[in-house]
Amino acid sequence: MLVKQIPNQYNMKLLKYTACMFVAATLFTLPFASFAADEKTADNPTLAQPVKSVLDHYLKIQAALAQDSIKGVDENASAIAKSVRGDEKKLLSSDVATQAEKLAKAADLTAARDAFQPLSNLLIKYLADNKAGVGTYHEVFCPMVNASWLQTETDIKNPYLGNAMLSCGEFKN
Repeated sequence: MLVKQIPNQYNMKLLKYTACMFVAATLFTLPFASFAADEKTADNPTLAQPVKSVLDHYLKIQAALAQDSIKGVDENASAIAKSVRGDEKKLLSSDVATQAEKLAKAADLTAARDAFQPLSNLLIKYLADNKAGVGTYHEVFCPMVNASWLQTETDIKNPYLGNAMLSCGEFKN
C-alpha cells in the first residue's frame, strides 16, 4: 500500500482542532450577523405604542366610513386622541389628537369624512417620516376627492366615497 495510514491518535487531534476552529469562527461571526439583523430592522422599525394603537383605531374608522357608516367612529377617534395626549414620549404630534377630537364630534357621515382627511394626512406623514409600517400600511389616493388614506388590505376600500365608489383609488406605496 502506497498511502501510509495516519495513526488514530493524530486523527483525533485533527478532529478536535477542526471542531475548535469551527466554534471559534462561529463565535467570531455571530456579532456581525446580529449587526446585519439590526440594520434590517432599522430600515423598517416596529411601531411603538401608542402609534400602533392609534393606527388600529384609525383602521376601524376607515372601515366604517368605507361602509357609509359612522358607527364607532366617535369612540375610535376619542381613543386616538386619548392615546396621543397620554403619550409621555410624544411620538405623535398633538395635531393628531386635535384632528381626532374633531372627528369624534362629527355629527354625520359628510362631517366625519371631512375630518378624516386631515387625520389621514398626519398619520401618512408620520409613517413616511419615520419609515414605519412599510409593507403593512398602504397609502391609497382617490383622485375623485383628491385625498389619501391608510389601509392594510390589498383591495381598495375608499372611506371618502364609500359604497358609491368603494374601489376608487390607487396605491401610492
